[in-house]
Amino acid sequence: MAKVTEEQVEAVRALIEAIPPGRVRTYGDIAGELGLSSPRIVGWVMRTDASDLPWHRVVPASGRPAAHIVTRQLERLRAEGVLADGDRIPLRDYRL
Repeated sequence: MAKVTEEQVEAVRALIEAIPPGRVRTYGDIAGELGLSSPRIVGWVMRTDASDLPWHRVVPASGRPAAHIVTRQLERLRAEGVLADGDRIPLRDYRL
């Protein structure tokens, strides 16, 4: 992966912080808005520097959370009024 600058990390963090309760964004949405070369950069930032962020509001483009966090993520989203269709978030209803 390309070197990620501190400015990029802070920009990713700011966009995640700005997602209101009851809404979601995809990794690609965030990467696209910031002009990043890949949604994977957003994932890397989240893995390394997002414990204090509303991480549960960022989902893959499929709307399906990763298997290792699906239960926690869907529970947190449900508490904010985001209702999954099975294990998938219907992006057309909740995407910011």
